[in-house]
Amino acid sequence: MTRKVSGPEIERVIQLLGRLPGLGPRSARKAALALIKRRNDLLVPLAEALTDAVAKIVECSNCGNLDTVSPCSICQDPRRDRSLIVAVEEVGDLWALERAGVVSGLYHVLGGHLSPLDGIGPDRLNIAKLIERAAEGEAKEIVLALNATVEGQSTAHYLTEQLAPTGIVVSRLAQGVPVGGELDYLDEGTLAAAIKSRRRM
Repeated sequence: MTRKVSGPEIERVIQLLGRLPGLGPRSARKAALALIKRRNDLLVPLAEALTDAVAKIVECSNCGNLDTVSPCSICQDPRRDRSLIVAVEEVGDLWALERAGVVSGLYHVLGGHLSPLDGIGPDRLNIAKLIERAAEGEAKEIVLALNATVEGQSTAHYLTEQLAPTGIVVSRLAQGVPVGGELDYLDEGTLAAAIKSRRRM
């Protein structure tokens, strides 16, 4: 039998932190202890920021991004190229592309990928809105920036079929050898994708 070493409030903080991705029970305890020890300069501001986030963060009605306004800041930005929509699986993917500064167009967050084994079909994803945006005619190309997994590939295939009647150009991110990658260290799937996606010099 495990002995309790702290009160229920601290245990609750540990349990909730343990639900975050990448934090196991041990990491959750360390994080909780760090927060409690630095109550005034870390725990209190974090609690206030989380309360503020709960009250103000909304999902963009247009693209599915998270922001404090809807439509989101990206959708409202007049400098964005409205002829290009980049479809991603999750908001984290959108953030990664924005950090890289490689997208000048708009985004569309699907909210995951198709996974029949997990009961995730097209109706569970933000696919209907993407098809609606494609049919409106302002966008000329949709880039499917989906993960290079089996689920990502099947989702891309499904979206390509669904978008075909709109007449919009559908493209995918290039796959293969990463910048700085050495062939000897790459897996067979990456090498196969690189050969298949080869281009003329």
